[in-house]
Amino acid sequence: MTGERKDPLKVTFDAGTLRLEGATKENTPKLPPGARWDERERVFRLPAIDYAALVLTLRAQAVVYTDEARVYTELERVPKVVKEPFPYQEQALRAWEKARCRGVVVLPTGTGKTFLANLAIASRKRSTLVVVPTLDLVNQWYDGLLAAFGGPIGILGGGYHEIEDITVSTYDSAYLHMERIGARFGLLVFDECHHLPSASYSMAAKMSLAPFRLGLTATPERTDERNYDETIGPIVFRRDITELSGQYLAEYDVQRLAVPLSPEERAEYEAARETYRSFLRANSIRMSEPDGWRRFLLLSSQSDTGRRAFAAYRKQRQLALAAPGKLTLLARLLHLHRHDKTIVFTEDNATVYTIARQFLVPAITHQTKVKERSFILQAFNEGTLGAVVTSKVLNEGVNVPSANVAIVLSGSGSVREHVQRLGRILRKADDKFATMYEIIAAGTGEEYVSERRREHVAYK
Repeated sequence: MTGERKDPLKVTFDAGTLRLEGATKENTPKLPPGARWDERERVFRLPAIDYAALVLTLRAQAVVYTDEARVYTELERVPKVVKEPFPYQEQALRAWEKARCRGVVVLPTGTGKTFLANLAIASRKRSTLVVVPTLDLVNQWYDGLLAAFGGPIGILGGGYHEIEDITVSTYDSAYLHMERIGARFGLLVFDECHHLPSASYSMAAKMSLAPFRLGLTATPERTDERNYDETIGPIVFRRDITELSGQYLAEYDVQRLAVPLSPEERAEYEAARETYRSFLRANSIRMSEPDGWRRFLLLSSQSDTGRRAFAAYRKQRQLALAAPGKLTLLARLLHLHRHDKTIVFTEDNATVYTIARQFLVPAITHQTKVKERSFILQAFNEGTLGAVVTSKVLNEGVNVPSANVAIVLSGSGSVREHVQRLGRILRKADDKFATMYEIIAAGTGEEYVSERRREHVAYK
């Protein structure tokens, strides 16, 4: 740094970025790597997420500066009800604090991640934004935070734009509004934070200057292998289902049941699969490669042979996902567990509605209206309904503590999805024992899909 500076530096927040005024390219202290010179305004700019790094860097050099960026406040509210955390919750909080209050905590569904967030809020005492993926979770967090800290609690999303010292937002709303509210909060809590590393959602994290960040998830792994270091911090604490089952989660059993195709179904399946695979071989398409599915969609739309291949793909897939033998076995399982609380999971909505009609079981899909969904889940939790059937919308973000049986009739190869479905039935309650059934069509591609999604310690 050369020459003398007449005025102290000034840090301000501007549309999701930081402005460092008073420095020049020739006369400036050492800055974090993200700093860039803005020739038009003759200031240095940094992503808002670099706020903590900038402050620490300036302090280390004894640089005089004024901070007009942060407008978050010290939180005066304390939890209304104080209860003793479980040992693993206390350990998770300490690990997070040791990492300068930046990082991801991995805990299974039903082990009190919301309570851990309350502990973090009480620990830091800073205005807090909780970011969640769905409106259902907005409602759950709103109720939980209101019970823990009292009102007012703000809501951002679902038609609301109410900013308070403690506010709950959807990921979508945070992305849309963070450039304006990014200086308002000192602590960010990202629930189901495995959604965050996507390109648009990660921008919401980068446009906030919050120095403290907590990510919560049961399933941190992503297929794109993106991590959380840039937006939240590294994984600082982890406990898996097998480590907490019995004492903190319900004990459970997982059974994989294979049903055979009938001779007629087998013949149809093999014929359709050969048509589909012949097209893949002829065009050197490997579905295991990252662009395999994209190439198949592109090439199958360009010829009659390709369109027949795509129709064959759908045929063999439907025969495996919704084999009549599966529905026969489902009938037996529903009768066996007629006194339990059962969730039936499928891969597609068509099968959901088939099951709903055949077994007179309420269905929940993305098409289910909010009030109807709320009514079904309330009746299920209260015991009026013994079973519900769904596709993917109950994988996460729903509170069904009484559920103790899951029947997976079909699903993707996603480990996360399979673990989330197991997590729906593991919430601890008295002497509850949980059972998950995975039903697959024998001798079909489902066997490979099943092996992929079971690559988790919970299934070992």
